[in-house]
Amino acid sequence: MTDSHNSGQHKDREAAAAEVRRMWQPTPSWSQPDPNDAEAVDDTTEDATEQGDALSGDFPGDSWSGPAAQSASPSADRPVNQPAPWTQPQQTPPSPSWAQPVPDSAASSWSQPEEQDDDLIAEPQSPEAGSGSGSSDNAGSQQDTGSPVFGGSSFQASGQDMAAQQQGGQGSQQQPGQYQTPQGQQPAQGGQGAAGGQPGQGGGQGGGQGNQPLSPAAQHFFPQGIPGQQAQQQQNLSYRSEELLQALPLPREAPAERGVRSMLKLRPGTSERSERIARATAATAFRRPVTIVVANPKGGSGKTPTTLLLAGALGQARGGGVVAWDNNELRGNMHLRTHDTNSRSTVTDMLQAMPMLTQPDARLGDVAAYLRHQVAGQYDVLTSATTTYAQIEALDFDQIHRLLSRFYKVLVIDTGNNEGSSNWREAMKAADALVIPIKWKSLSCAAAVQMLEELDNQGPEAQRLIRRAVIAVSNGPGDVNKEVEKQLRPYFDSRAAAVVDIPTDMHIAAEGPLDHSALQPATRRAALDLAARVSEQITISLNTPR
Repeated sequence: MTDSHNSGQHKDREAAAAEVRRMWQPTPSWSQPDPNDAEAVDDTTEDATEQGDALSGDFPGDSWSGPAAQSASPSADRPVNQPAPWTQPQQTPPSPSWAQPVPDSAASSWSQPEEQDDDLIAEPQSPEAGSGSGSSDNAGSQQDTGSPVFGGSSFQASGQDMAAQQQGGQGSQQQPGQYQTPQGQQPAQGGQGAAGGQPGQGGGQGGGQGNQPLSPAAQHFFPQGIPGQQAQQQQNLSYRSEELLQALPLPREAPAERGVRSMLKLRPGTSERSERIARATAATAFRRPVTIVVANPKGGSGKTPTTLLLAGALGQARGGGVVAWDNNELRGNMHLRTHDTNSRSTVTDMLQAMPMLTQPDARLGDVAAYLRHQVAGQYDVLTSATTTYAQIEALDFDQIHRLLSRFYKVLVIDTGNNEGSSNWREAMKAADALVIPIKWKSLSCAAAVQMLEELDNQGPEAQRLIRRAVIAVSNGPGDVNKEVEKQLRPYFDSRAAAVVDIPTDMHIAAEGPLDHSALQPATRRAALDLAARVSEQITISLNTPR
């Protein structure tokens, strides 16, 4: 009675072992017999007995190749209570390449189990079918050995491989290299897109771990799945918009626009690239309206031409939004150096219309009616009073400055020759940058030096304005004194932030309306450098806490 009971239990375990061998055998799945068919099981055990040597030669690392064939027949001469051969720890010879452990850099969950997982693998639950004394002895033997059920390295593959083998005839025969996934690639989580993996391929990312159930026979020994083969949890990644924007590729540099490089669609040369940088600097977007003051007490030092050159360079670089203002307390000459453009209004007319222009619904067109628009330079001009009875005071300056700051981004203010006038001093208080035009002549340089010394005694704000000052050297024909330049250039280099040389241009020396399209290319380039230098100093001023 006990022998027949043990014999039936042994056949049940043999059927389960055949099912697991069918799942893990690297031969095509359509060649495996059906474990539910008793005759097929008998044929399988006989074939396994006959072909045991061949399988052990081809797959020396498989645990079922040798011992399974010996125990295939129930009439084998061994004690009834002796543990099954597949439960004994075996000396595993060098296994095939697909059973070798993955290097540490791969760190995949389906590689060889770690030492801390041996206890999980070594404690399978005993089958419930067959609860006799022989069954308990066999179960105890399995627990004593401490080795995994159906020992061997073939059970150390991943749940993905087993799920792929269960696909049966849906896939092609696997090659040995298909059991290795690329290093650094994590297995897909269970429940995510099983359609992503190709049938019959063990390394696919689809067919998620834990999604494919085991067969009923294998579930006797692995009711909770293969230990240590649970899918790894994918980490939640978060990104910031700044990081994504920084990861975007930089825009490609535009090809050259001049010379042979433009014809060949090559990158710009050094000169053209520096000009692009200067234009971009001059077009800096300031966070509020800014004021640039052009001052030198000496008449004829080039204040008005420098103001118009700077306003035109800023207007062309920025595309507008610039106004040049002649803040002479009495009769300046900016109206003689600009085109009237059908508007002969002056600052006096604007002051008379101030109640209307300061209304909340006032528009830029209402203010522009009192200005002269210079088409070539893309800037507007507010000329000074032309009569002696309309002298501009500090209160007048404040009203006009607030009004122009509502509609323009950059104000370039030309000053008179009187440092003691109230409107001259108010302009210095409102200045974000200071431009000092000089000529390499004794009187022009001496007046600039005296103005710097006077401002140096006006307090910290005036001293910071001096350190941010830009010297604009504009010489007419025969105005250069080499000895004066040799002695005073180091002085201005040490006191101011920069010194910009504007070449002699006959269009400026003609003392007529200054048209930017009629200037020499070198003059326009120098005016752009002056605008870039001033913009740099304004940026420093706005970003430096006081």
